[in-house]
Amino acid sequence: MNAAPQMTQLRGNLLLNEPMSRHTSWRIGGPADRYYQPADIDDLAMFLQQLSEDEPVFWLGLGSNLLVRDGGIRGTVIATSGVVNELELMNENTVRAEVGVACAKVARFCARAGLTGAEFLAGIPGTMGGALAMNAGAFGGETWEIVKAVETVAKNGQQAERTPNEYEISYRHVVGPADEWFVAVQLKLKAGDAQAGQARIKELLARRGATQPTQQPNAGSVFRNPENDFAARLIEACKLKGVCKGAACVSQKHANFIVNTGGAKASDVEALINLVASTVAKQQGVQLKQEVHIVGEIA
Repeated sequence: MNAAPQMTQLRGNLLLNEPMSRHTSWRIGGPADRYYQPADIDDLAMFLQQLSEDEPVFWLGLGSNLLVRDGGIRGTVIATSGVVNELELMNENTVRAEVGVACAKVARFCARAGLTGAEFLAGIPGTMGGALAMNAGAFGGETWEIVKAVETVAKNGQQAERTPNEYEISYRHVVGPADEWFVAVQLKLKAGDAQAGQARIKELLARRGATQPTQQPNAGSVFRNPENDFAARLIEACKLKGVCKGAACVSQKHANFIVNTGGAKASDVEALINLVASTVAKQQGVQLKQEVHIVGEIA
């Protein structure tokens, strides 16, 4: 599908050849053929129904944990951040969040409602959709530990509700039904002290700001932590802090972060990721696994 699809009854916003550098936390990325911001879940289902069966679909939240190559993305990007973003208290201990809601916003909402268990979400720099897709975690908590149910939409537009036992879930890894995507999550939490929860979130965010390069464009942790070790420790042991490829540099503040110091290309970041991984393998005997997803075409 090379041209704009002829679609009817849509209420969202469809853009063509949209630069992904506008939508990723690294501020990097070539153009997406099509970029759709749905009005809500029903509009999203309508949009998916009208795509051709072979159209590649890529889902985007806040654009963290993501490197879009300089050649951009062939197919359609569905952007949920700020649009598929309802957040509500379903009952006394269940919160429903749509996938476009930022994790930190969910953490604050739960704390204000006097619920505990979701504070760690404040440390995840993405949306609930991304957190569900990769079982994101921070400060000792993982997303699927608090999932009661998920709501999904299939490529044919059909919506469903599923439970965690229908998924294969492990560290930074989630596998479920093919051609079906998350649109909302129901979180099961416990009653707690609202003030204590908000104080805990403030403490976690302060810790994140003190230990991570939050003032520079980055995508979060680049590599997964090996079992019983830390990627940052291994990278730092190789004296790679401050090493650069073009304008992409290993952060001086946290070795498992790569920052865009200004005008970095995706090819710079990818080259630096490969350099770090090969150096750690050679010097430390550990093969680091990427946490960052690399997508798109090489320019």
